[in-house]
Amino acid sequence: QVQLVESGGGSVQSGGSLRLSCAASGYSDNRRCMAWFRQAPGKDREGVAAMLSIGWVNYADSVKGRFAVSQDNTKNMLYLQMNSLKPEDTAMYYCAADFPCRNRGSLSETWYNYWGQGTQVTVSS
Repeated sequence: QVQLVESGGGSVQSGGSLRLSCAASGYSDNRRCMAWFRQAPGKDREGVAAMLSIGWVNYADSVKGRFAVSQDNTKNMLYLQMNSLKPEDTAMYYCAADFPCRNRGSLSETWYNYWGQGTQVTVSS
């Protein structure tokens, strides 16, 4: 059973930074697609960033130039570095996996079949 556990959320002021981590377990190979999503109160869940391949990431327009995804396959970890945070970035952030991968790099939640419990990010102005 694939399990995803996020950490690293918190409260920061506008312009600040946070680094989210996602620990993945339950599978023994790399046939997975990984992504970050977020959901703000009263809004639909939206894709933030999805891994295409090593070094290639599909970012939502709203976070391009501010967020960066990295991964450490040796540790089964996925990271989301968030810089220049804005109040509109406030949301619950989720790590997601599609295993085995069917649509690498997609920002549509319909492709992802495993989800973490989420970590809250709050940005104050």
